[in-house]
Amino acid sequence: MGSGVMGSSIAQVFATADIDVVLADVDQKILSRAMGLIESSLKTLVDFKKISKNKIPSILSRIKPSTDLRRMAGDVDFAIEAVPEVPHIKEKVFTQLDEVLSTETVIASNTSGLDIFSLVDVKRPERLVITHFFTPAHIIPLVEIVPGPTTSSETISFTATLMERVGKNPIVMKKFGPGFIVNRIQKAIGEACFEMIEQGLAGPEEIDRAIKLSLGIRLPIVGVVQSMDFNGLDMLLNTMRNYGKIYSFVEERVKKGHLGVKTSKGIYDYQGRSETEILRKRDELYLKMLEYLREIHAFEPV
Repeated sequence: MGSGVMGSSIAQVFATADIDVVLADVDQKILSRAMGLIESSLKTLVDFKKISKNKIPSILSRIKPSTDLRRMAGDVDFAIEAVPEVPHIKEKVFTQLDEVLSTETVIASNTSGLDIFSLVDVKRPERLVITHFFTPAHIIPLVEIVPGPTTSSETISFTATLMERVGKNPIVMKKFGPGFIVNRIQKAIGEACFEMIEQGLAGPEEIDRAIKLSLGIRLPIVGVVQSMDFNGLDMLLNTMRNYGKIYSFVEERVKKGHLGVKTSKGIYDYQGRSETEILRKRDELYLKMLEYLREIHAFEPV
């Protein structure tokens, strides 16, 4: 439900995985635009040899655009809304979905942060879940799966398996939290950037270049949390003390002598490998990443 940039891209993901899709929206013109976007992005995937050209017609044929929500009734295993992030619109859509869908259908939201579980009312809340895709959904592998307080384990398992079936890498959160994982981290980064710009510390171009030439190389290899193992959790704890905010997650590990890479155990367990062995593997991956990013001119603005 919803055929904007996200909805059309999500529909493409399912259709490419040989799943029939009803793509519903309120306006035929919006649906026509959506089908055009899908066809264009499929051609891009062909250019990069991700799919073969002769598959485009069959993929498009599996997507049935419709302004009649009742077409989603019947034999539908999974329904996902991707309408604007406006609470009253979400409420209306979920009310409509709840009326036409089977009580066995898993109903998902692609919300990027709204607490759907408190916002909407459905007959079987144990079948309600959040599946947060990332733009563009047909390229970015991650899907955050977020359960509500009454979401069943069967619903979570079904949804995670379905995401894997369509080629995604699902991450299941333990419970709902504002912003989930990625957007919560992005929000903190964004606010820090805007503060620096407002304070005249650096311009947008300098900030982006600084991130690309540092975190942009490291994060794909060690993420955010594992990078702390390389810095040393003892040093991290001292920094926390200086700022007056200590996290038990780190303090408990330091007390046990699990300081990170230098002790072969920290936040991650390095299975007894030596510090030099771990650092060599990291450095090899960094060098490969740096070489590739330079090769594709990734450090220049898009």
